[in-house]
Amino acid sequence: MAKYLFLVFTTPQAGQDEEYNSWYNNQHLDDVLHAKGFVAAQRFQVAPQFGAPEILPYLSIYEIEADDPQAALADLSDRAGTAAMQISDALNSEASMTYLATPLTERMSRVAPTSEG
Repeated sequence: MAKYLFLVFTTPQAGQDEEYNSWYNNQHLDDVLHAKGFVAAQRFQVAPQFGAPEILPYLSIYEIEADDPQAALADLSDRAGTAAMQISDALNSEASMTYLATPLTERMSRVAPTSEG
């Protein structure tokens, strides 16, 4: 089964940061993980680096394991706005950006140095 990353950049409605973060952390991540193929989720706060243009302040990275990632995304879309996945009014959904990332290589990890060098 193939693995993919689904990257979601979001921002709250003006003045609704606390409500937005509470909903996202305490409800939305779990709701997304009930969609077909979604196996892991993590949120990040984004800070532009090295002169990069400013982007939306929050990033969620979802791991998808599926033979057909578009079917997983379709299931997610079908759930949005239903009892299975309520969407908070604190989310500025018009500003959200999503990307599906397909791996080009195997995942690599740094190898710890041995005592010999």
